[in-house]
Amino acid sequence: MTDDVTRGWQRPSIYDVARQAGVSHMTVSRVLNGHPNIRESTRERVLQAIDEMNYTRSSIARALATRRAMRIGVLVDGPVQYGPNSTLRALESAARDVGYAVSAFTISDDEESQIDTGVVELVTQGVDALCVIAPRASSLDILRKQTTGLPTIVIKAEPDAAWHTVAVDQRAGATLAVSHLIELGHRHILHVAGPLDWYDARERQEGWSDALTAAGLPVVPSVAGDWTSDYGYEFGSSFELDDVTAIFVANDQMALGVIHGLSDRGIRVPDDISVVGFDDLPDARHFLPPLTTVRQDFAALGELALRQIIAAIDGEEDGMRHDRIEPRLIVRSSTRAPRA
Repeated sequence: MTDDVTRGWQRPSIYDVARQAGVSHMTVSRVLNGHPNIRESTRERVLQAIDEMNYTRSSIARALATRRAMRIGVLVDGPVQYGPNSTLRALESAARDVGYAVSAFTISDDEESQIDTGVVELVTQGVDALCVIAPRASSLDILRKQTTGLPTIVIKAEPDAAWHTVAVDQRAGATLAVSHLIELGHRHILHVAGPLDWYDARERQEGWSDALTAAGLPVVPSVAGDWTSDYGYEFGSSFELDDVTAIFVANDQMALGVIHGLSDRGIRVPDDISVVGFDDLPDARHFLPPLTTVRQDFAALGELALRQIIAAIDGEEDGMRHDRIEPRLIVRSSTRAPRA
C-alpha cells in the first residue's frame, strides 16, 4: 500500500512542488509561466519535482501564458463592497457569453500580502490573462513587483503606464453629483470620502473638489470614511455641520448611515440638509428619503473589460489603453434647494 493511499491522496499544490524542488513558490510559478530568466538547472529540477509528485502535465499546459485555457484570473480587492462585487459578477456574465470561465481570488482589507498568493494560484490554474478589480494603491504597488508574462487588465479610474485599464469615470460621477447640488443653490458642500488608498475614492474626492473650485465655491477638508453604513451613522450623529447645507457621500452605504445619524439628531433630509450618494444600490430608491445618487453601469463595465482582455490575449492591443464608461445621475428625494 502506497503512502498516498495510506494518508488519503491530495492533489499537490505549488507549495508542495516548491518544497520538493528546494525553491520558492514564485520560482515554480515562473517555470510554469515560461519565464525566460530561470536557470536551466533550476527549471529541470522544478519539472522533475512536478513529475515525481504527479503534478499533471495538463495543469502545466494550462498554466502557460502562450496556451489557451479559455479562463481569466481575477483578483478582487475588497470583495464585500458593492462596486467590486458587482463588477466581478458582470465580468463573469460577459465571459460566459463568449465561452470563457473566470477564476476569482479575493483579497480582504487587511490582507495585502494575499496578492502574491493570489497571483501564484491563478497562474497555476492556467489562466490566459489577469484582471484586477477595485484596487487600492497599496495593492497595485505589490502587483507591480510581480512578473507573470500574462496580459493584465486593471479596473482602475485613472490611466496606468503598466497595464490596460477600464473604469466607470469616477471623477465625472462626482462632478455630476456636486453640479446638481450647486444648481439647486447649495454653496457649502461637504464630502464624506471613502478610504483614500482606494483609487475610486480619490477620483470621487477630486471630482468634488474640482467642481467646487470651478464654481468659485469654498473647498473645506473632506472626511475619510471606510465605506460602511456604521461609519456614516457615526459621522451623521456627531459631526458639526456649521454652514454645510449639502453632503456628497462617496457611496450609498455610508449615505444611508449619514441620513440615519442626522435623523437621530432631528436634522431632516432634505428639508435641513441634502445628501447625495454614489453607486445606486438596488435599495437606494427605498431609502427614507429615496436617495439621489450616481449610477454605475456595471454590466457595460464587465463587457468593456472583457473586450480589452480578449484583445490583449489575441495580441491585438498596441500600447496601454484606458477606456471609460460615463456614469448617470439619478435624482430622487434626498436633495432640494437649501432653505433661505
